[in-house]
Amino acid sequence: MKKIKLTLFALLSLSVFLQSCVDDLDVIPEGETQLSVEEFYAQPGAYKQALGGVYGNLSLTGTSGAESSNIGGVDAGTSQYGRVLWYLQNLSTDEVIWSYENDPGTREIQRNIWNATNPIIRGMFSRATYQIALVNEYLRQTSPAVLSGRGVTDPQLLSDIQLYRKEARALRALAYYHLMDLFGKAPFVTENDAIGTAGPEYGRDQLFTYIETELNEIIPDLKAPRTNEYGRLDQAFAKMILAKMYLNAEVYIGQPKYQECMTACLDILQAGYSLNTNYLNNFKADNHTSPEMIFSLQSNGEVTQNYGPSTIIINGQVGSLEDNGAQFGVGGWGGALRLRKQFVQKFNGDEYITDVRNTIISGSRDIEITDIANRDQGYVLAKFSNISSTGVAGISTTFVETDFPLFRYADVMLMYAEAQVRKDGTANTTSLGYINELRTRANNGSTVNNVSLSRVTLDFILDERSRELHWEAHRRQDLIRFNKYTGGSYNWAWKGNGTNGIGISNHLRVYPIPESALASNPNLTQNTGY
Repeated sequence: MKKIKLTLFALLSLSVFLQSCVDDLDVIPEGETQLSVEEFYAQPGAYKQALGGVYGNLSLTGTSGAESSNIGGVDAGTSQYGRVLWYLQNLSTDEVIWSYENDPGTREIQRNIWNATNPIIRGMFSRATYQIALVNEYLRQTSPAVLSGRGVTDPQLLSDIQLYRKEARALRALAYYHLMDLFGKAPFVTENDAIGTAGPEYGRDQLFTYIETELNEIIPDLKAPRTNEYGRLDQAFAKMILAKMYLNAEVYIGQPKYQECMTACLDILQAGYSLNTNYLNNFKADNHTSPEMIFSLQSNGEVTQNYGPSTIIINGQVGSLEDNGAQFGVGGWGGALRLRKQFVQKFNGDEYITDVRNTIISGSRDIEITDIANRDQGYVLAKFSNISSTGVAGISTTFVETDFPLFRYADVMLMYAEAQVRKDGTANTTSLGYINELRTRANNGSTVNNVSLSRVTLDFILDERSRELHWEAHRRQDLIRFNKYTGGSYNWAWKGNGTNGIGISNHLRVYPIPESALASNPNLTQNTGY
């Protein structure tokens, strides 16, 4: 089977006890469950199905189809985990712009003028805290005492459940990691707290320590890299979170942890992953077969339809002038997404003419976007596709088959190189080798555009990360780490609501805590500047 089953009923079953307020969110029961929780868990395979429900929250927004949302106050378009993560990490940067600013929250995000009432910000905070609530409930339902009370004695099942619990804890760590990165704080709740508990506020120092400790505790019991079924996490997933935390540790906790980042990266680099020989196959309808994929957010044109990042990216990149939806196996949304000039310029120069990562379509377009509503301004992208590497189109022309690459092997190579340069002050041959391996792949095996040690500066690595990883939900974090997100040392089109970009305040390095969360949890405080 291609992917782990994302179980709609299990998602609802886990949610049934969470219908009281959980921090800022009200969980909405979208239908009557036909089984009680005890009846559900009495079924064969129920514990794995329920785990599928936890995974499902990364892709699904409700139990009544792509338009439904099981979180009150936000709709499906502003509460899908990967989509709102993509909005906050990419739409707020120099890589992309969204044409339809009447879509709630998008105008403020892409102009860097958001506030605590923004629905996209609320959607991310709510979906992440809901994920934590789902994990906590799963852990309550699978505790040794509860299993014993149900008469669960089969040794294999008990062993499987122990693994499921570790995977659930890793998914909870991911949610806390995103809250730490995006908001700088979070309400802290575990399975040991009563349902509905208004958790205390944990800042970045506390969250960093918790996530690091939690992941290091469970890593030995997770499956080895590339040995779990596709769609489920393994040790490399956990080490990827650690590597990203260590690379950004100076931002999070004011301490450099570059050696720790390099160690975590090396563990992944030596775990059996490899670069896909064709860069663009990482972004096609069968990208689940890529040897480069560490963990992805699942999409399916029939079973798990959702308006997630892959669906909006592939439909959105269809140009208003080009009308090239057939090129990507979708109908398209008439020029919803375009490229800001500063990203396009990352591919300036003869060395990038044959670079396969350069899928920019210019045609007769103006590189400048002076009117965001004018979909004919600005270049467009052709990176993602709903057609497989063998030319087979997805079953739907709206909901795509292409999974969103949350963690990819190429990112590990670039993280190692950056951490090494930051630690030692200059690049070594190992880092150079990783960078040139990516550039060789980008040039179809040719080394003609490989670089020398003298070119591998931090600024070069930042640009290379954008060339390799654009539109993959990394850019905001990268720009903050390089001190180029806020302030005015690096501006891009429409940054700070200026046509050519203006400096923005440092308080925008974190998003505000949604007003609804503050209202429902008196332990939470607003971030400075909001």
